Amino acid sequence: MPGRLVAILQRLNSSRNRKQMLHQPIKYLKQLRSLQRINIALTKAAATAPLRLIDPTNPVSWEFSGFSQHGEDGIIDYLTRQLKTSNRYFVEIGAANGLENNSSWLALARMYAGLMIDGDPEESAWCRYLVVPMNYGVEVNHMFLTRESVKEVAALSLHKNPDMFSLDIDGNDYFIAEALLQSAMRPKIWVVEYNSAFGPDRSVSIPYREDFRLKQEYKLSLYCGCSITAWKKLMARHDYEFVTVDSNGVNAFFIDPNEFDPDFVRGLRGIGFRENLSHAREYKAHWPEQFELIKDFEFVEIGV
Repeated sequence: MPGRLVAILQRLNSSRNRKQMLHQPIKYLKQLRSLQRINIALTKAAATAPLRLIDPTNPVSWEFSGFSQHGEDGIIDYLTRQLKTSNRYFVEIGAANGLENNSSWLALARMYAGLMIDGDPEESAWCRYLVVPMNYGVEVNHMFLTRESVKEVAALSLHKNPDMFSLDIDGNDYFIAEALLQSAMRPKIWVVEYNSAFGPDRSVSIPYREDFRLKQEYKLSLYCGCSITAWKKLMARHDYEFVTVDSNGVNAFFIDPNEFDPDFVRGLRGIGFRENLSHAREYKAHWPEQFELIKDFEFVEIGV
């Protein structure tokens, strides 16, 4: 019997070794591809950022893309440079693998410290593997946020008033932001994703569901998050000023006006609404037709 047990253990160890031997080249290739993606992001930003003709009143002129999907890197970069005081710290919820988000430009190009959080354990692990060795001021955590667990974000964050806070979780975004604003967190700059399929005037969100996860299926991929008007109402209740949405209709930007020069705030002339170009391409329809597909789903009206 002991001999059979030894043989079984040897076979198991041999199997593990084979798996590890197969895993190492795959991990190496994935790392190589990821580092190439980082190099492309930094090169793209370095090539496009100097070409901008900056107008301090026009946020579209600030845009460039390195790690962000659209022009968010440029808007965030410009806004953080206008702060009266800076703690050089960010928080991002929905950071994914660190290769395509709203905080990697700050972390890898400007060496900000910060907190990256994602609900996917594999994405979080890869983000930690890639980003932390390049910036030891960054902490990466796996966490699926609920209204109740937002207090953990405040506990993990080095600053309760980070320069920039990005929220993109394709789900309960409105309710998570509301809970964060009711906690100790007071970011100087908010970056939040809005759902352009809800249109420029509706003040709505999907209902809060603790286990909500976006489904990548026809129609269902449009049912998430909240409208731009809902965001404007929530942020106004907490004395934030609307800046703009990005020109591709994905993210909205808000600032604490006390953290900026008053003349800068008064001069802002941002875009109030743009439809999501990715959704328009995918559905071959503009936002009114997109909303028709989901109009019978359940929504929550957001008041003043």
